Amino acid sequence: MKRSEIGGSLILLLTAAVWGVSFVAQSASMEYIGPFTFSAIRCMMGALVLVPVIIGVRAYMLKRPDKYAGSPFIHIFDRDTVMGGLLSGLLLFIASNLQTIALKTASAGKAGFITAMYIIMVPIFGLFLHKKVGLNVWISVALAAVGLYLLCMKDALKFAGDDLLLLACAVFFAIQILVVDKYVEHANGIAMAAIEFAVCSLLSALVMFAFESPQWTMISECMGALLYAGLGSCGVAYTLQIIGQRYVEPATASLIMSLESVISAISGAIMLRQMMTGREIAGCALMFIAIILAQWSFKEGRNG
Repeated sequence: MKRSEIGGSLILLLTAAVWGVSFVAQSASMEYIGPFTFSAIRCMMGALVLVPVIIGVRAYMLKRPDKYAGSPFIHIFDRDTVMGGLLSGLLLFIASNLQTIALKTASAGKAGFITAMYIIMVPIFGLFLHKKVGLNVWISVALAAVGLYLLCMKDALKFAGDDLLLLACAVFFAIQILVVDKYVEHANGIAMAAIEFAVCSLLSALVMFAFESPQWTMISECMGALLYAGLGSCGVAYTLQIIGQRYVEPATASLIMSLESVISAISGAIMLRQMMTGREIAGCALMFIAIILAQWSFKEGRNG
């Protein structure tokens, strides 16, 4: 493995850790503010914190034209950066708000594992991009279906409302990963992330003012969680995702990032005391096995 691939993998592992704990921050914030208020504020923080980083990186590279003349990080508003940021921002708006709404009732651990279904959806969506899908993917889909049943089904044979929201969230996160993969190679990754957050924040704010009544006293009650989600999950983690995917192929990247589901369950149990039943733990285990199998098959499909 090349040094750049090792570095990219470590970056994505850190991304997964930050995202996993962010489920706790989201869940805790729902006691005080609405989901669109949460998304508008966190993404605004994420965009603003990246502005000095973008300016600083560009200024540094301009001082070393012999070394960085061809770097995409010198160009802030090139086509790939802007298009990638706009599209991924729209997808992030949909996915993150579906997730935050679901966390009003779903536990952090369950939300983390159902959201991680995007790892299985990515190779399946690859069928529409003429990618091969091996037998292991279909096996993983079957395992994931059983895992979801154990995790989500109670007495009646039906999904709860928050489970369906989380599944829809996973669909849009899967598309977001494919969009990032399409544009990241030639884009300014940091600027692309900033545009993504700005779009998500703006769209969330429009819905917030239309349907929610944000109050500063309530916002201040969960400011710690907002700061973590805004500066950590957005400003740091989503940017790390974009940078890490530059050096790691999507199959491996998705596998590493899927570890957020394990971290979300552990952090939810430790910080929020959201203990899972044996049935739910078994469901999570099957889903995690399915995630790993899907990635192995997807890797073969890309090379086949």
